[in-house]
Amino acid sequence: MTLDNPLASFTILLLVSLLVPPIFERLRLPRLIGLILAGVALGAEGLDWLDSDSDTMQLLSDIGKVYLMFVAGLEIDLAEFRRQRGRSISFGVLTFIVPLAGGMIVASWFGMGWVTALLIGSLMASHTLLAYPIVSRLGLGRSEPVTVTVGATIFTDIAALLVLAICLSIQSGNFSIGDLVGKLVALGLYAVLVLVGVGIGGKAYFRRTGNDESNQFLFVLLVVFLASVGAQLLETDKIVGAFLAGLAVNDVVGRSPVEEKVEFVGSALFIPFFFIDIGLLIDFEGFTSALTSDLALTIALVGTLLAAKLTAAVLAKLAFRYRWDEALLMWSLSMPQVAATLAAALAALNANAIGVNVFNATIVMMVVTAILGPLLSQRFGSAVVASTPVKEDEVIDLDGDRCDLGGRPRTAIVALKNRRGVEYLSQLGAALAQAGGNLVPVTVAVTHAPISKTGVQRELYRHRQMLDRAVEIGKALDLSVHAVARVDDDAAMGLMRTAHEYNADWLVVGWHETTSLSARLMGNTVDALLWSAPCSVAVAALQDDPRELQTVLVTIENLTSSAIVLIRVGQAIAQFADARLDIMYLCGTAPASEVLHRFEVALIDLKLGRPIEVVETDRVAETIIAASNRHDLTVIRSRRFRTAGGLSVTDSLADLTRRSTGSIVAIEPWQASSELESSR
Repeated sequence: MTLDNPLASFTILLLVSLLVPPIFERLRLPRLIGLILAGVALGAEGLDWLDSDSDTMQLLSDIGKVYLMFVAGLEIDLAEFRRQRGRSISFGVLTFIVPLAGGMIVASWFGMGWVTALLIGSLMASHTLLAYPIVSRLGLGRSEPVTVTVGATIFTDIAALLVLAICLSIQSGNFSIGDLVGKLVALGLYAVLVLVGVGIGGKAYFRRTGNDESNQFLFVLLVVFLASVGAQLLETDKIVGAFLAGLAVNDVVGRSPVEEKVEFVGSALFIPFFFIDIGLLIDFEGFTSALTSDLALTIALVGTLLAAKLTAAVLAKLAFRYRWDEALLMWSLSMPQVAATLAAALAALNANAIGVNVFNATIVMMVVTAILGPLLSQRFGSAVVASTPVKEDEVIDLDGDRCDLGGRPRTAIVALKNRRGVEYLSQLGAALAQAGGNLVPVTVAVTHAPISKTGVQRELYRHRQMLDRAVEIGKALDLSVHAVARVDDDAAMGLMRTAHEYNADWLVVGWHETTSLSARLMGNTVDALLWSAPCSVAVAALQDDPRELQTVLVTIENLTSSAIVLIRVGQAIAQFADARLDIMYLCGTAPASEVLHRFEVALIDLKLGRPIEVVETDRVAETIIAASNRHDLTVIRSRRFRTAGGLSVTDSLADLTRRSTGSIVAIEPWQASSELESSR
């Protein structure tokens, strides 16, 4: 029986969004597959609790669809796109035109009209960077083939949405050549208005509001829905406006806590609702027929998509002289059809531009590519890492001199929150600052207007007791110590201001698992620091005194300069405690012996020489947990990646700290922004 109560429907949606994705992660399947299947189970083909045609579901699904396309635009790295603009556009054209033509040929072969054929081709032409977190974890995020593929997303998504808008206009019977030209001009002007207007207005608003993240968050939401409504006024689907808003806001917020909050709210609430609604729309008989009576159409669409995307990658290989493993990596990255494809397919279905059989075949295509793409990206990405020589100058030239623990003494800021963490965190900060360095223990008394003088003084008195103990520890270790007691309306901003004032190299914070609802939705202090700190960040969950460590383990997942940072940190902690240092390289495919040898030689040249244990695994979290239980302290790379739509595909630091018996230190190396890099 369908539930007519909007509150009951909303409660069910929240429950499904909370429980289903983790189950499918444990099954090593994409979370969105679980949400779609949950929608099937809750719809007319299952329990019949939810109705896609209800006002509640239509509103929540529309918001989720708009949010999904907005985040797809928000997550595109515009700086990387600008660096490889020419090749990105070229590959974008290839990976759009070839699948577009292939889809039209298949549709025509099955007797569909040219408008439907064009629309089906456009559904196959875009792609979602579902596997980007995987290649980024492998250290390939800045490699040219990956950068080119990421940049191509801008072209394919905009072009696919433009074709969708034209096809829907034709389908509605309001099409003419003059209307087409007028619509293209109007869309062009609207795109310029959104991209330029939001860019200028947004930056001005952010300067005015300073650190008021709540109003900035609301401003971003207003931009998203204004852009979506504006697109509808131009008789264009709202997802076009949402995608343009994502690109515009991308330049305004950058990689900031506001971006994290915007993505997180979308991934926690609205985007899952959209995928659940996709499941509600699936006609089980039609879906079954897509795998039975319509199997030929389904196989033709899926096979053509895979072949067309491969053809585009091969053409890019020939044009840009890439290696085969690099071309295959571009193919696997551009394969998944999720965000733009699903949103466009639903819009086309609602406009009767495609049939239910095509929609169901599109769902099958989404499932196949969503599973196959990440798996192949892991394999081909590991092959690229294994076949790429490690250049000695690349290893020595780190991503920012301030990550380098060799040479001059460092300045380490230690964030103190309670008395239990004073001893261990101060010692970890001392290990990173090294002898002769600067240790800056910091406490932040968080106050909001109106400020109570008595309350502030009481809080500062408690903080000074912690600072006095940190000063004793630092001086006993021959460090220059500068204790700071701040009063601020936000703990993260207080710490970041201190980091700027002292030109810090490291910021050491203790790990506290997020438990409150507000922190889960809006992020906590550690989240904000990982995004915006002007230095490297060490998040520590320490179980033992750092001076009493016997074994230190460093886990790396690539053989590039980013791995050197982790090894340097492990070496500094091991030297501080006079402990044994072990290095473990986790990979999907073992690297070529000469590649591993060159990396080890580079480590010796940097006086970091240690034998590296190579472990072939695709279960990274389980391997790290097992290894950490055999060591006193484990150093890992902080991984906070999300796919388009904020759907997490990586392991949680909270899970590692809960299941490990040893101490964990997660490192987020500082990287100069593109503007700073270009000014050097």
